[in-house]
Amino acid sequence: MISELISQDDLKARIDMLGVEISKECPKDILVIGLLKGGFVFTADLVRSMDKAGMTPNVDFMRLSSYGSSKKSSGEVLLSGNIPANINGRDILIVDDILDSGKSLAYATDVFKGHGANNVMSCILLDKPARREVDISADFIGFEVENLFVVGYGIDYNEKYRHLPYIAVVD
Repeated sequence: MISELISQDDLKARIDMLGVEISKECPKDILVIGLLKGGFVFTADLVRSMDKAGMTPNVDFMRLSSYGSSKKSSGEVLLSGNIPANINGRDILIVDDILDSGKSLAYATDVFKGHGANNVMSCILLDKPARREVDISADFIGFEVENLFVVGYGIDYNEKYRHLPYIAVVD
């Protein structure tokens, strides 16, 4: 059973505001790296919002996993596939669905810095500070949420619910 937490209209309004906020602090041609799978819908809408704000972001993706088919993170971040190739000397904006333990964001940040990124910033759709295990925070945050298990808008539970146009809580 699921129940709506953040509506489609609220998502759109906040993402439009994030595009403006990012345009004020980041280079016009920043390299946006969306973290898959959960961040794919957010990344697509965010780069369109950045475009409306006058930016011309480049886009790439990297696939990380720490959940598998569980409702709780395994605590181990796994890289699946390759690290984007054009990082050296670039300003990077990591885009992800949820910041909870902080391990995935810390891992991605370290990888990009280790590959010569000029500057690494982050934009997270949902921040769950109650779950933080690593001392890290996002530069841009869509919504702060309680420690709830959420789905929709690209976020899944056992590969279900990604298609929902809103964020819902799994009861």
